[in-house]
Amino acid sequence: MGEHVQLRPEAVAWREVDGEVIALGLESSTYFGTNASGALLWKRLAEGTTRAELIDDLRTTFELDQARAQADVDAFLADLAARGLLAT
Repeated sequence: MGEHVQLRPEAVAWREVDGEVIALGLESSTYFGTNASGALLWKRLAEGTTRAELIDDLRTTFELDQARAQADVDAFLADLAARGLLAT
C-alpha cells in the first residue's frame, strides 16, 4: 500500500450518522459500520490522506500512544483493502 491512501468512491456509498459511518460496499452489496475512531479515519480517507496523518489524527483525537494508533490504523486499512475499497 503506497503512502497516499484514499477510498474508491465508485466502490462504496456511505453516510455519517451520529458520529459513526454506515457504508455499503457496492461491489459486494455488504453493509458495515464504524465506531467514532473509524468514522474519523473514514472521512480522512474519503478526501485522501496518508497513513502517517491517520495515525496522528487518532493519537491526538483519542489520546492513543503511537503503537496503538499504528496498530489501529493498519488494521482498519487492511480491512478496507480486503473489501476492495481503497484506491491502489
